[in-house]
Formats: sequence, structure tokens, C-alpha cells
Amino acid sequence: MRVLLLGADGFIGRRVAERLLDEPDLQVTVLGRRDSADIRFDLTAGSPGALARFLDAVAPQVVINCAGATYGSSRMLIRSNTLAVATVCEAIRRSREPARLVHIGSAAEYGPMPAGVPISEHAEPRPSGPYGVSKLAGTELVLASGLDAAVLRVFDVVGPGSPAASLFGRLAEGLRRALEQGERQVRMPDLSGYRDFVDVRDVARAVQSAAVSAATGVINIGSGHAVRARDGAQLLLRAAGFEGSISEDARPAVLPGQPGPSGDHPPQYPPFRPGGEPVQWRQADARTARDRLGWRTQVPLEESLGDIWLETACRV
Repeated sequence: MRVLLLGADGFIGRRVAERLLDEPDLQVTVLGRRDSADIRFDLTAGSPGALARFLDAVAPQVVINCAGATYGSSRMLIRSNTLAVATVCEAIRRSREPARLVHIGSAAEYGPMPAGVPISEHAEPRPSGPYGVSKLAGTELVLASGLDAAVLRVFDVVGPGSPAASLFGRLAEGLRRALEQGERQVRMPDLSGYRDFVDVRDVARAVQSAAVSAATGVINIGSGHAVRARDGAQLLLRAAGFEGSISEDARPAVLPGQPGPSGDHPPQYPPFRPGGEPVQWRQADARTARDRLGWRTQVPLEESLGDIWLETACRV
């Protein structure tokens, strides 16, 4: 099967690329902005017609879109998460043999939900920040495209390769510095919120399963369990052998996609304060992924966090 992969340089895209390239029955072509891509193309600037010509040349049976942005101005997020998706959908429609599309969405599209309730694909999306809004707009474009398409609405992704700005990437780096300098405390945002953490390698398996399936529409990709961020942080402390403590910051929260007080981009997971970041609870109803993709998580959170620490500890 011929596959065209978009966004292979991102956190999720790298793992998807590794998994697909290991499959002898798949012919994978990577399209992106970097020199390492098989085809150089900028989805935020290129035209649908130009992309359609590349599609005709490669003739993929499946297009997997892992491209997008998590941080930046509202304008950048719209260009990366909405305009680029419109370009992909239109290019596939214009191509001689329209491919199946597997698009990576985000649980941020749902926005605030009642605590204690798993979020199903039928929940009304109410994103609370520019990132979630831009991702939801991209999802709506895919669903309205008329294409053979599935949107994997991925929950809180963790595991090796986690960005330094993500919650556990930030904590792991803080622990490394604390251990090197003999400190007994690491500062972090408020960790009282609950999230559905799913390992990036499990996400890659879900993408592969969706690529070869006939499933369409929105499909949640999560563990189906909500874990307090504070409890996850303690697992990472144990993996690092850190005997100190975490000092939780109570500063006002910042939503994904918005600049922080100094103008810097905020962490992937902002502070989990009820009075700040409004999304205090996030848990996937993962039954659709199980029933339609035959997928469920395999990597426990403890293993996933342990791998983050091993990667961080080995960093020079």
C-alpha cells in the first residue's frame, strides 16, 4: 500500500513514520518543509493545485496528516491547523485517484467537560482557546470534505520524544537539573487537573490501524482513564530516583496557543487551576477505537514516563 505522510518531523509524526517504515508492505513517501522529506512542500503556503500534482505523481492510497502547530499566535495556528487542512482536502479531491485521509485531531477540540464523565465522539465541541478552535476547524473541514476520511482525536500524548515544553518533558528536565545541582525541589504549574495520558507509540499504532481500516468520522484515541497530573508527576519522580518534592505554582493559567506573560510560548499543558485553565477534566470514551479499529493502549503510563526520564537522563 502506498502512503503519503505529512508532518513526519513532529512528536507524533516521527513515531508514525518509524512504525510505517518498518512495515515491508507499505511504500511510504514523506512530504514536508525540511530537506529530509522526500517531497519539499509547505502546506501553509502551497496551493491545492500544486499539492494535487504531487499526489498524482505518488498516487498514494492513504494520506496521513500529522502536520500542525501547537504553539504560536492565533494567525499561525489557523494557518497550520486549518488553512493547511483545507489545502490537503482540496488537493485530494482534485487528484486523479482521491486517497483515503487519516487526520490527527486533538482532544482540545472538546474544551471543558463535566468532571467524572468520559468524553464520547458525540460530545458537542466547545474549545476554550485558539489552539482548540483551529484544530476543530480543521476537523470540520475534513468531515465536510466528502472524502473517505477518519479524524483521530488524540488525547494527552506522552512518551519518549515529549517536547521540552510539555508537562512531563518540562518536569523531566527540571528533575535532571535538580539532581545535577543537588536541589531538593522542582517548580511546576498546578497539577490538580485530570488528563487521559496515551503513549505516543500507542498513537502511532492507532494511526496505522486507521490507515488500513474502513472507519470514518471522529474516533477518540486515549487510554479511557483519567489520571491526576500530580499522580503522574510522582511516577516520574520515582523513575528518576528523586527524593525531593514538587512545588506547584499558582500563577494564572495560560491557554495553549497564547503567549505567556513574557511573550514566550506556554507549556503544552498549562497550569491546571479551576480559576485559570477551564479544562480541569479530560477522559476519553475509547470504545469506538476499540470497536472500529481493534485498538487499545498497550504502554502503561509508568513505562511511558520512565522512558521520558531515560531519554532525558541520557541527554548531554
